[in-house]
Amino acid sequence: MAPSPDQDESRAGTLVLALLSLLVGCVTGLVCAVFRLLLQQADALRDEFIARAHQEGLLGLLLVVAGAAGATAVAAALVSRISPAAAGSGIPEVEAAISGGEPGRPVRTAIVKFVGGVLAIGSGLALGREGPSVQMGHSIADVIGRLFRRGQVDARVLFAAGAGAGLATAFNAPIAGAVFVLEELLRRFDTRTAAAALGASASAIAVSRVFVGVEPDFAVPAQPFPGFATVPVHVTLGVVAALAAAAYTRAVMGALAVADRAGGLPVTARAALIGGGVGLLAWLAPQWVGGGDALTQQTLLNAGSLSTIALIFVIRFALGPISYAAGTPGGLFAPMLVLGAQIGLVFGRLYGEWFPAGASPTAYAVVGLAAFFTAVVRAPLTGICLAVEMTGSVNLLLPMLAACFGAMVVMNLLGIPPIYDLLRERAERRLRSSG
Repeated sequence: MAPSPDQDESRAGTLVLALLSLLVGCVTGLVCAVFRLLLQQADALRDEFIARAHQEGLLGLLLVVAGAAGATAVAAALVSRISPAAAGSGIPEVEAAISGGEPGRPVRTAIVKFVGGVLAIGSGLALGREGPSVQMGHSIADVIGRLFRRGQVDARVLFAAGAGAGLATAFNAPIAGAVFVLEELLRRFDTRTAAAALGASASAIAVSRVFVGVEPDFAVPAQPFPGFATVPVHVTLGVVAALAAAAYTRAVMGALAVADRAGGLPVTARAALIGGGVGLLAWLAPQWVGGGDALTQQTLLNAGSLSTIALIFVIRFALGPISYAAGTPGGLFAPMLVLGAQIGLVFGRLYGEWFPAGASPTAYAVVGLAAFFTAVVRAPLTGICLAVEMTGSVNLLLPMLAACFGAMVVMNLLGIPPIYDLLRERAERRLRSSG
């Protein structure tokens, strides 16, 4: 039987969508790779500036604090005056656009996200590069969808595919980018959306790896398979990670609530105060500020005493929500990876005191990374894929599944919604109150 005209049109439309997803991925991979490289350069320049400033005594301290305050204030001003949608991670805004909301002005948002993200994260705020990358990918998809006059259904699929490509590029994790589209952004699986998500992530990684390399983001020694007997231990780790995640979720939303109540203080002034505080911390401990990749790498290598790890954990636990409340571009994922890895490392070391034959602390750090992410975001497949792709620890899949199971169960029992649901509800409330 010959296919009907509708079937032919559907197949042709799927092919066009697939080809456009490849284009979206290529452009997103290029833009987000450049964004990554600029952030790396900003981190290096910040460290060099602080090292030289230490030679100037009090004047150097004032310069570091003023520089961080100024960069953060400029980033917040760009958001408030040019593109308010560029504040924060941008993932709730992308989800709203996919659900049928107004996509806004994509070019303006992407530019503010790019420039503001470099300024904010480069100044030392504990924010992640994945938030700006996700929103830039969405904006690129929006522009390409309009250029090729795609309908509303195809446009939304491209929005999600572009956002997934941004996440894939941010963490050099193509599978996690595609899974993020299906699990978090669209929350459904069908052939057309899966093809678009896979195509965009694959092409984004193909382009970005020309610039950022092919190695995983974190160098982790090969870990042996820990065995089935450790499943209850890893479920327990998931429970611990969930309890910490519940407190962290409340901390993020609490910091935003305090910022909302400080309505009399201009946005740029609030950002400058936060940036100045981060600058002071950077003067004292430059390695503790910023997105946190170096801290995560250090943790995954089982470095540092328990007391030092605990101190860094407490500081980063507070610094992440405070940085997010500054109203600048920046995501939540990268700072969460630091905390999750530290939770796992401490758990593994303490467990090793009682059972020396257990898995290495590094293995627990990798598992803790996945479990904490899962508990906060409530996207276990994305968390597991991220942990595997960023560390190359394929042998730890079973422990990750067990820990993420424990984390999911505890968070559901506590009744705490996923962080991006809470952020989206907050954005909707603010929109209603302003209207």
